[in-house]
Formats: sequence, structure tokens, C-alpha cells
Amino acid sequence: MPLSLIPKRLYGRYDEITPETLSGMGVALLLSDLDFTLAPKSVRRPDDRLKAWIADLKAHGIQFMIVSNNRSGRRVREFCAELGVPYQGRANKPSRRGIRAALARSGVGAAHTAMLGDKLLTDVLAANRAGVLSLMVEPCGGAVTPWQKVLHALQEPFKEVCRRRMKKGAL
Repeated sequence: MPLSLIPKRLYGRYDEITPETLSGMGVALLLSDLDFTLAPKSVRRPDDRLKAWIADLKAHGIQFMIVSNNRSGRRVREFCAELGVPYQGRANKPSRRGIRAALARSGVGAAHTAMLGDKLLTDVLAANRAGVLSLMVEPCGGAVTPWQKVLHALQEPFKEVCRRRMKKGAL
């Protein structure tokens, strides 16, 4: 699979991605990063907006699972329990291992799966390497630390390529 850092689609927030959009792309399983993708890392519990979004995905027949590199299983486990969703922890993204394990658990093939994340070097690269559709969002809570600001500035040229492709209508 390609070692591309360019996501297939770019969104401002996770809830801009509708079940209809995913179904139109043939997605039956949405994998998602947790930290800064669905909530800032400091947020311990999912909010009602996130719960409603996931309920809408499920109501439209789209499976949802979190795939996280988070070393603290407790935070991910508690967050997912409150959402009522499964998770694949210690995914070691950009390795394909965590995504492949999630695919095996769900029974959905890569051709019908998308991975949502906020980082090119972990989420997008892992998705592209695993052969699943890569979707990217801007980080929840924004880039706060100096390292995060540098990292997100370095991502900008790749995101711009994605924006141009989306404008042209290329998937």
C-alpha cells in the first residue's frame, strides 16, 4: 500500500461527516482516532454532540470503532464504554497492525472502511498503508503546545494537496 501522507478527504470537525457521505463512499465501518479527533485529550468523557453523531452513524448501519495509540487503556476504555463503542488500543499507528486488528474484529473489509484522524504521520499514514479511506479533521481544541503548532504547520502542504483534489472532485 502507498506511503502517502495525503488524506482522501479533509473536514473541519468530525460531525461534518454525515452517514450519507460515508454511505456514498461505500463505507460500512468508520474507524476513528480519539485524542484531538473526537475530543481534546484533556476531555475525559464524551459530550452529547459526539454521542448523537455516533448514534446517527449506527442508525444508518455504519459500524464505529476507535483505534487509538493511547498508552493509557483506562481513558480509552472509559470513553468508549460511555459511547457504547468498541476500541482497538495500542494501535501503534502508523503501523497497519491496529487497523488490521479492527478490521478482523468488525468483519468489514478494507474496501468498505474509513479511518478518521487529525494527524498525517499516524492516522492518515496508517489508513493509507492499510488500504482504507483516509479522512482527516482539524484537531479538536486546536494546536496548543509549541510542538503541536510546528507539527500542524508541517501538515499544511499535504492538507492543501487534499483540498485541491477535493475541489477537482477527485476521490
